[in-house]
Amino acid sequence: MRRWLDELEQYAIEVILERRHGVRASLLRAALHALSFLYLAIVQLRLFLYRKRVLRERQLGCLVISIGNLTVGGTGKTPVVEKFARALQKGGRRVAILSRGYKSVDNRKKRTWWDKLLRKGTDQPPRVVSDGGKVLLDATSSGDEPYMLATNLSGVSVVVDKDRVKAGLHAIKELDVDTLLLDDGLQYLNLKHRLDIVLVDRQAPFGNEFLLPRGTLREPPQNLRRASYIFITKCDGRSNADLIRRIRRYNRTAEIIECTHQPLYLRHVYHKDDRLPLEYLRGLYIGALSGIAAPESFESGLRDLGAKIELSRHFADHHRYTEKELTSFFQRCVRRDVNAVITTEKDAVRFPMIEPIPLPVYYLRVEIEILGGHETWEQCVQRICQPAGVDHAGLLSSWAARVSERESIGIE
Repeated sequence: MRRWLDELEQYAIEVILERRHGVRASLLRAALHALSFLYLAIVQLRLFLYRKRVLRERQLGCLVISIGNLTVGGTGKTPVVEKFARALQKGGRRVAILSRGYKSVDNRKKRTWWDKLLRKGTDQPPRVVSDGGKVLLDATSSGDEPYMLATNLSGVSVVVDKDRVKAGLHAIKELDVDTLLLDDGLQYLNLKHRLDIVLVDRQAPFGNEFLLPRGTLREPPQNLRRASYIFITKCDGRSNADLIRRIRRYNRTAEIIECTHQPLYLRHVYHKDDRLPLEYLRGLYIGALSGIAAPESFESGLRDLGAKIELSRHFADHHRYTEKELTSFFQRCVRRDVNAVITTEKDAVRFPMIEPIPLPVYYLRVEIEILGGHETWEQCVQRICQPAGVDHAGLLSSWAARVSERESIGIE
């Protein structure tokens, strides 16, 4: 069943991105395009109801920072969340990351409808992936991205629940945090955000320019006006002037920071002490294996590092690998006489243990590097990290001035 759903998801992506042709694919795109107008109406109505306070945001009494994007996946959000968490922790903040835990598996006993009817028992508490001291769940129970953040961030709590208000309350009460990072939170309006950090992928800024379900946009580009800061990700040193001009059509006041996903080193998937420099890839024949939203970006990065991709295999984003799938790909690589298999860190946490391993399997460790807007980045972190009890009047007046400017130019 899971394999069938993955194949269906992959087919839908190929249709949406126009990689499938023919009458059936064209008719399906036309139907999805019609549905996207209904989707747009629902999105805009929801935003209107929150703006007019018909629907109310919850406030938890602590700083909430949302990090999200307008598109479905592919902007490189997790390394940005990690960078923010490190910077805020270094600045004295007690940080918890709140995540939905997409495609995670909750193995706890669920309340039945009968229990709910009789009001027997209480709702399940959120799943604590890390309490800031140790990692408490595996990748299956927490989701690949929360698990990756938990293993890379010592001293930062990671909490998973679809209800981020409940997760936030739990983090404040039980984990003694004062700052909540809302992972993929731009569309989560039930919790009041103090800041909205929005990521725009330089390589595909607004996806394929169509809204769901015809395209990859969750919201129309003009909704970028809600952003406090905009990170242009996956920059390659070339000018972003054209993209910035378009961004300014939707948001004239948000600070813009340009960054890239900087490869650091290779680490063995199964033997964590085995670490290699990036020079290892130069001239190496490899097999590239990934289940992410933008596999082309990953493979392009490998080629830039000098690797020669002999074989590649793509799975759906967040795909949960089986031993059979990995073994089959590894054996193909052996037959093609490749030197190693390279995957992403997000994929590596979803690999089952395989013994014996027929060839080396490494993941590429990357971190965010700021290319443009260093001063803006430092000011952002400094403002957030003002110690508790300090008068925030200057910061608040600055935000108020920015809001006033937006209103004066017609940006709500």
